[in-house]
Amino acid sequence: MIFDTHAHYYDGAFDADREALLSALPERGVALVVCPGCDLESSRACLDLAEGYGYIYAAVGFHPENLEGVSLGDLDRLRPLAAHPKVKAIGEVGLDYYWVKTPEDRAFSRDCFDAQLSLAEELDLPVIVHDRDAHRDCLDIVKAHPNARGVFHCCALSAEDAKVVLDRGWMLSFTGNITFPNAKRAPEVVRCAPMDRILLETDAPYMAPVPHRGERCDSTLIPITAAAVARLKGLTVEEVLSITLENGKRLFGID
Repeated sequence: MIFDTHAHYYDGAFDADREALLSALPERGVALVVCPGCDLESSRACLDLAEGYGYIYAAVGFHPENLEGVSLGDLDRLRPLAAHPKVKAIGEVGLDYYWVKTPEDRAFSRDCFDAQLSLAEELDLPVIVHDRDAHRDCLDIVKAHPNARGVFHCCALSAEDAKVVLDRGWMLSFTGNITFPNAKRAPEVVRCAPMDRILLETDAPYMAPVPHRGERCDSTLIPITAAAVARLKGLTVEEVLSITLENGKRLFGID
């Protein structure tokens, strides 16, 4: 049974067949999905999907690419959404220095990340972290929140930085990118990470694994990523799917 811990099913890439796709996922082996928002509108859309499908859960937050026109006070608007029983995390939040270029915008994104970690600590919810080309600042902010817990999604950390995260009790999540021919860091991190700290995700509609790279991704492709993890860890695909299912349920508090 598959737990896709990160899929953006509100995305326009699914507009043509969303209901048919989502209705069919359980019979195709998908047990659970977490759908993370990137701003208020998408966070509400995640919650709508979670209310409509029993196996889907939501996360709410402001992504670092979605902060234009946002103030720190706007983060309080996440509170009523986070109070819903099907909201299981604050996310997708973090830092992105690939797209966020100016010193001023980067500084504000750090403030927003810090504030959303504080909110997660207050609400006792895990955090789904987006970290692109900002590893040092991401780690520094996480270290400043000793009571925070969560996952670095689509993990791009080095093995050394991954150890810092793991030592703090956090988890690491991997997408189809570990199947790419040029993948180096992620497979190295998979090899050294304990299996009880590894999650699987699609980041749908993005990050489809080889041989589907460049196509629209969905949760049914998780077994391909699981097979890559299985090869790296000396396990069967079934063992990887079972362990990562239980890991995800533990992190997100799903019975």
